[in-house]
Amino acid sequence: MISSNLSTRIKINFFLLFLICLVPIIGCKDKPATKEVVAPTTEEKTNTSSNPTKMPENNNKKTILFFGDSLTAGYGLEEDESFPSLIQDRIDSLGLNYTVVNGGLSGETSAGGKGRIDWVLRSAIDVFVLELGANDVLRGLDLNETDKNLRAILETVNAKYVGIPIVIAGMQAPPNMGKDYTTQFENIFLNLAKEYKASLIPFLLEGVAGDPSLNLADAKHPNAKGQYIVRDNVWKVLKGVL
Repeated sequence: MISSNLSTRIKINFFLLFLICLVPIIGCKDKPATKEVVAPTTEEKTNTSSNPTKMPENNNKKTILFFGDSLTAGYGLEEDESFPSLIQDRIDSLGLNYTVVNGGLSGETSAGGKGRIDWVLRSAIDVFVLELGANDVLRGLDLNETDKNLRAILETVNAKYVGIPIVIAGMQAPPNMGKDYTTQFENIFLNLAKEYKASLIPFLLEGVAGDPSLNLADAKHPNAKGQYIVRDNVWKVLKGVL
């Protein structure tokens, strides 16, 4: 017959063995069985939160990158209502071999675009559409700096993808900014298109700007209906590139 002390020790040892076997189960139950988690680099930690652009996986299609601000992002709308998404619909309906990537970021300035262009270009692209500058005007920034920033973006694109087709979306400043300012701003896009041999959309918001029925309540961003007109403004130029 086993003594009470020996019986107690056996129970304790059995309980400890149970805990030893249980700990690995508890510690591992939330870990995936096959997926390896890789810690992000310092650069990725810095850029991921401010660079929401989702580049497509290699699907043997050419990639069109729309790089811009809230006008490109489709501010205030569903993702499939933005004009880049509508461009994708048009491309698909025509059976063209292109995938559209929406690289719009609300609130982006030309300086912000300059800062994130390298990150976005880590994935291959075949056509580059530049739509930036509107927020520079809204903030009354020095247009000489706007010009330098946009040039830096185009230089970066040309350096990585020599001879890539480029489309520049022209913008206009509101009249209350003064004639000299509005003229200088409009000429930035005209001059860049000439110097970089890019195709120019004369005014991205042609037929939309100033029309309450085509804009959100803020009177700055096209609504779902207005996006179709913006799409047509873009397609008039883009179709020749494709």
